Amino acid sequence: MRVGTIAGLGLFLAGWIWAQSPPGKLTVEQAVAEALEKNLGLMAERANVPIAQARAITARLRPNPVLSTGGDHLPLLNTRFNEDNGAGPSEYNFRTDFVLERGGKRQYRIETAENARSVAELAVLNSARGVILGVQGAFVETLLAKESLELARENLKSLNQIVEINAARLKAGDIAEVELVRSRLAALQFETTVRQWELKVRTALTRLQTLLGRPRPSGSFDIAGELRRDRAMPEVEEIRKMAREARPDLRGLERDVARAESEVRLQLAQGRVDYTVGTEYRRQQGVNGKSNSLGFFLSVPLPVADRNQGEIERARQEERQARVRVRALESEIAGEVETACQQALTARELLESIENRMLGQARLVRDVTEYSYKRGEASLLEFLDAQRAFNETMQGHIEARGEYARSLYLLDGVSGKVVGR
Repeated sequence: MRVGTIAGLGLFLAGWIWAQSPPGKLTVEQAVAEALEKNLGLMAERANVPIAQARAITARLRPNPVLSTGGDHLPLLNTRFNEDNGAGPSEYNFRTDFVLERGGKRQYRIETAENARSVAELAVLNSARGVILGVQGAFVETLLAKESLELARENLKSLNQIVEINAARLKAGDIAEVELVRSRLAALQFETTVRQWELKVRTALTRLQTLLGRPRPSGSFDIAGELRRDRAMPEVEEIRKMAREARPDLRGLERDVARAESEVRLQLAQGRVDYTVGTEYRRQQGVNGKSNSLGFFLSVPLPVADRNQGEIERARQEERQARVRVRALESEIAGEVETACQQALTARELLESIENRMLGQARLVRDVTEYSYKRGEASLLEFLDAQRAFNETMQGHIEARGEYARSLYLLDGVSGKVVGR
C-alpha cells in the first residue's frame, strides 16, 4: 500500500460503509477510515513524505556552473596608457567554470534520497498501524463501557422493583422497616454505579473522537456495532510469516539498511576529488592594437589531509547500527507475536469458560432468589448476595469479551495485517 493512498482509502471506506450503520453512529470500520484521513498525528507524520521527495529532487541536481567577469588595468585613477606610459593595456575577461563530479556522487545521492523517501513512506504506514490499533482499542473500550452501563441500569431497575415491593410489604406489616432501608441503600449503590459508568462512556467517546482527529468533541457522537469475536484464529507460524512480510516498521528498518549502504557509497565517492574545468575569454584594448584571447583551465584539489575519512566512518557505523536494529526488531516481533497469540488463546478460553460454566448458573440463581424473595421465601441478604454474584459474573463476561476482541485486533496489528502487505 502506497502512503499516498491512505487518505484516499479512508475516504473510500467511509463512503462505502456509511450506509451500514445507524444514522449518526459510527461503526469501527468508519472510525478507522475517518482516523486514517483526519488523525492529526498521522497527518503530521505523512508530511515527512513530501519532505523526503523534495530532498530527492535536490539529490538529482547537478552543480551550477560559475560565471565570472572582470576588468584589469583600467584607467580609473587617472593613469593614462599611451606609447610613452606602458602601464596597460586595459583588459576585460569573461570566465566560466564547471564542476565535474567524479566517483558516481550524483548516482549515490539519488539512491540515498530514494531510500530515505521509502523509509519515510513506511514510517507513515507504521504510524497508520498504530492509529488503527488505537482507534480499535478505543472502540472496544467504548462498547465495554456502554454494555457495563446497560448492566448497571438493569441491576438498578431490579433493585428499584424490590424497593417498591418492600414499601408495599412494609405497609402490609410483612417486613420490618430496616429491610426497606437496606433495599433502598442497595438501590442507591447501584445508582452510583450507573452514574460512574455514564461518565466512563462519555470519557471513552471523547477519547475516541480525539483519535479520529475531531478538534471539538460532540456530545451527540455515538457508535454502533458489536464486539469482535472470531471463531477461528490463524496459526502462530502463519502470523510470524505475515509479520516478517507485512510489518511496516520492519520493512522500514530493512529499507534504512539499504539507505545506510548507499550512504557509505556516497561518502566514499565524496572522498574522491572533483575536477573544475574553465574557459576564459580575454580582450585587451591597447593604444595601437587590440587582441582577443581564449584560455582553458583545470583545477584539481589535492587530498592531502581531508579525504572525507570522518564521514566515511560515520556512514559505516550507521550501517552497522541499522543492521543491529533490524535484528533487534525481528526478535521483538517474534516476542510480540508469541505474546499476542497466547493472549488471544487465553482470552478465548476464559470467555468460553464463563459462558459455558458460569453465566447460566449465575442468572438462574439470581432469578430464583429474586422470585423467592418476592414470595417471602428468601432473605434480603440472600437476594443481594445472588444479585452481587450475578453482577460480578456478567461484568466478568463483558470484560472477557472485550479482552478477546482486543486480542484479535492486536493479532492483526502485530502481523501487519491492518495496513496490508
